[in-house]
Amino acid sequence: MKKAKIIGTGSYLPEKVLTNADLEKIVDTTDEWIVSRTGMRERRIAGPEEFTSDMGIQAAKNAIKKAKIDPKEIDLILVATLTPDYLFPSTACIIQAALGIESAALDIQAACTGYIYGLSVAKAFIESGNYRTILLVAAEKLSSIVDYEDRSTCVLFGDGASACVVSSEGKGLAIRDVVLGSDGKQTEILKMPAGGSRNPTTKETVENKMHCIKMEGRETFKHAVRRMEASSKECIEKAGLSESEISWLVPHQANNRIIEAIAKRFQISNERVFVTIDKYGNTSASSIGIALDELLEEKSISSGEHILLTAFGAGLTWGSTVLTHE
Repeated sequence: MKKAKIIGTGSYLPEKVLTNADLEKIVDTTDEWIVSRTGMRERRIAGPEEFTSDMGIQAAKNAIKKAKIDPKEIDLILVATLTPDYLFPSTACIIQAALGIESAALDIQAACTGYIYGLSVAKAFIESGNYRTILLVAAEKLSSIVDYEDRSTCVLFGDGASACVVSSEGKGLAIRDVVLGSDGKQTEILKMPAGGSRNPTTKETVENKMHCIKMEGRETFKHAVRRMEASSKECIEKAGLSESEISWLVPHQANNRIIEAIAKRFQISNERVFVTIDKYGNTSASSIGIALDELLEEKSISSGEHILLTAFGAGLTWGSTVLTHE
């Protein structure tokens, strides 16, 4: 049976840095309040002419370079995003054209869990033999849907992109078991109310800021911790591993309190929890891929080591997977 592996990762962060001090000038908040409740100190913001596809293209180029493949080998492009350039055409098609690749292309929308959902789709396509080499991109321009007058949400989000090349050829991180879940009964706690067919764009929807992120923080926290813990433990068990065999935990970078709560539920020391939230904030679907790319750049991962990825997002959606270095 073919085995799907990540053979190259990449990421991209915009140049502009939005610090907590900058936010103090915009809304009624303080650096101490933000750090104590979220762990965030700064986040990156894309320029006015820098879009989701632009960031995704740069991350993709970095991943392709590290994978040491000819871009023409890619036969499917998947893009995980909740901030596409357009509702249609897909951002995947825009990235395909920019890279000069002849391939199938489609977007995936699972909010902050998009990277793991994307890995699951890539794994299924590779191991079924339908495709040989897949480019997965996760990119977000969340600053385009943030209400910078809402201090409960504007401090949380940043922009960025990540990518990986998934193939059955070569060495890399084998994608082991993947556990996915969703709960559509909880759609109200994290959403963007307008912009779709239910609430098309009108003067009123714009004036009422219905095209911005709306979140019930306490409910989101409660579900995030419970769902990521359950899916992670199920994933580890399915992979035939024990918690002590996990070398690194790479969680969705949503909130430091959520990350700390998850870490306490596993036999993993804080030194083995990889965190980027202080530098980049919550970049939704791209956050796990950015963190994974930095982990592989900064740490020496030996053959046989296991990395646990886990995420949670609007939908509600959640998912976990174990990667094993070969």
